[in-house]
Amino acid sequence: MPKINKRKKVSDSEDEKSASSSDSGPEDRNPPPKDEAKKMATASTGSAKKADQNPPGDSEPSWQLDKQRVLKVRSWRGRTFIDIREYYEKDGKQLPGKKGISLSASQWIKLKSVIPEVDKALEEV
Repeated sequence: MPKINKRKKVSDSEDEKSASSSDSGPEDRNPPPKDEAKKMATASTGSAKKADQNPPGDSEPSWQLDKQRVLKVRSWRGRTFIDIREYYEKDGKQLPGKKGISLSASQWIKLKSVIPEVDKALEEV
């Protein structure tokens, strides 16, 4: 006796819609102005030291936050991100790990605006 397929049949038009959709996530329709990204790339807080681990030809500004954590200003798909990531060592090379976060220019600006509140909360703890 043949098996009965209990899956619901999807119409051809619905199947085409799902095939054309991308799983890369939502695209930002309003990217931050280029001036903000340039300001971020040139600004330095001074609390972290400039990382000297960039390979030759790597023009990404970076700052060593901790022994294994690095902040970098990077471009990806034409957008600028602030990437804070843990690194690990393999075969004598520092490589980026999975643990980390990439902030858009607008998220970085928002983060900077709440720093005084975070500092106050740290003092109270």
